[in-house]
Amino acid sequence: MAGRPTRQVNRYNRYVQGSAAYDYDALERERERERSRREYVSQPAETPPRRETTARQTPRRLTAPKHRERQHVSFFAVLGFAAAGALIVMLLLNYAQLAAISNSVVSMKNEIADLQEEHVALVARYERTFDLTAVKAAAEAAGMAKPSASQIYYVDLSAPDNVILYRQKPANALSRVFTSLGQDVVSMVEYFK
Repeated sequence: MAGRPTRQVNRYNRYVQGSAAYDYDALERERERERSRREYVSQPAETPPRRETTARQTPRRLTAPKHRERQHVSFFAVLGFAAAGALIVMLLLNYAQLAAISNSVVSMKNEIADLQEEHVALVARYERTFDLTAVKAAAEAAGMAKPSASQIYYVDLSAPDNVILYRQKPANALSRVFTSLGQDVVSMVEYFK
């Protein structure tokens, strides 16, 4: 409270800012005002009275305007609010996309867990198919047996390779062209099958 000036009333019933110490110049100022009032009354009407300014004048009362002045909105303020609104909308859309992506990630993780369980079951089933005792039992049940010595034949491939090339009669040029085109068509048909 020490820094704020307080409003106090002096002996003339006027508010004073600061201390309420006795004002020694107040009497002279009052006499000066009286003298100026008398001069104003005694002066002719054509000349305006001359008023001297004093150090402390009473504050003027300001009247409120009858209508409000038109307020101007800054273009940059509107642009800033529009940009902030656009950023908020984009943020909300990104949150929606993030929620959709996290839902799809959760569903994919559940699907991976199901597929891993199925993989374990299929690997166990696959390993059971190669059980030799089960294969032997299935073969015997089907009537299969090991081959006997009379059923085994050996092929001798120790001789060197021989090729016999038979030459055909040379064909004329037109038949060779048609043969080549026919082979090309057949190869294209086989390619696109």
